Amino acid sequence: AGNTAATHAARLGAQVTLIERDVIGGAAHLWDCIPSKTMIATGGAIAFTRRLEGMGLEQQAPEVDVDALTERIESIKMRMQRSTTNLLTSQGVELVHGSAKLLSAHEVQITTVDADGMPVVRVVPADAVLVATGTRPRIPDWCRPDGERILVTRDCYPPKVFPESVTIVGSGVTGVEFVHMFSSFGAKVNLVVSRQQVLPGKDPEVAAVLEDDFLKRGVTLLKGARATSIERVVDDAGVEEVVVRCDDGRVLHSSHAVLAIGSVPNTNGLGLESAGVVTDASGYVSINRHCQSNVPHIYAAGDMSGKLPLSSVASMQGRKVAEHVMGLQKVAHRHLDYDKAANAIFTEPEIADVGLAEADAFAVGRKIRVTKVPFSSTPKALINNDWRGFVKIISDPATGVVLGGSIVGRHAAELISVIALAVTANLKV
Repeated sequence: AGNTAATHAARLGAQVTLIERDVIGGAAHLWDCIPSKTMIATGGAIAFTRRLEGMGLEQQAPEVDVDALTERIESIKMRMQRSTTNLLTSQGVELVHGSAKLLSAHEVQITTVDADGMPVVRVVPADAVLVATGTRPRIPDWCRPDGERILVTRDCYPPKVFPESVTIVGSGVTGVEFVHMFSSFGAKVNLVVSRQQVLPGKDPEVAAVLEDDFLKRGVTLLKGARATSIERVVDDAGVEEVVVRCDDGRVLHSSHAVLAIGSVPNTNGLGLESAGVVTDASGYVSINRHCQSNVPHIYAAGDMSGKLPLSSVASMQGRKVAEHVMGLQKVAHRHLDYDKAANAIFTEPEIADVGLAEADAFAVGRKIRVTKVPFSSTPKALINNDWRGFVKIISDPATGVVLGGSIVGRHAAELISVIALAVTANLKV
């Protein structure tokens, strides 16, 4: 969000200063999204080799080169960071490596470190301020990650040692992506599911397809269980392992455990209270449709705004902030509609959805028409030897206007754009 806002505002003539404590390009983007999707892509390549026999080819068993995989991840991160840095500097944005906090509604204190390692503090005035500090993995009181066997998501790109077995706590988007990733690399995976289905916020039919694939891979699903403790122990044979205990008495043993139970906003220490900015009970900054906080010239965007935690949404928020600061909201424009933002989950099969979900329509008593087509009915799915999944379109039975849709299957993340266009443009079926 910050990078997009900075470049777009600079193009519109603003004098922009961007303060970054960690990495230009965004910590969530370069420390989570890019590494995880890179590993998922590698895992997907391995999973594809397991389907070679069905395509008339001899079965192969590839091995993971951890050093090469690590180098691949780092090279992509560095390339993206350089690209973003070059774009910002080409637009005249002042880049400052340091930390910042608000002293008042129009004053920002910037702290950097000089060549001798001494802190340097300066105060700059600001007509408008965008806070886009993202989030960090949530760590509960009953667990202490060590970066070796008890891991948070950012310890896994890749882990120091690939696990022989792993227990993943959390069955949301990140949790199921990690199940796919580690199972593709050959690990025995256990998944602690606090509800009665994985992806509790998604269409039950979508979740069922994913669960079926997990079970075929040998994944153990513990439904209706909540982890209460994770600890490293040494068994009777002298082998170190991780033990995960759940509230219903069930116990899981594995070589590693990964916490994937959400995130918390990085709003502490920003001086928001000094500027009068209000946060909600979880620490997120509440915003309006222009991404303004309760203080009109202080904006929030990205994950810490409490909206959809997607890079695409954050980028669009950043663009909208720049346009609003520079007064472009006075001309014809469109507001962000988070209900019509498409999102994808990079499991195998892939999952993507947009707009109104079938379950949500039933919950409010809205009449809908559901059109569902299985991938198995298309020749291309059969040719690719992967016919898992379906396309589901939700429409208004009276007008035919497309209200939403879900896709489970190969290339769902790309295919959802067609339904997203239909939802946004109110097209009919």
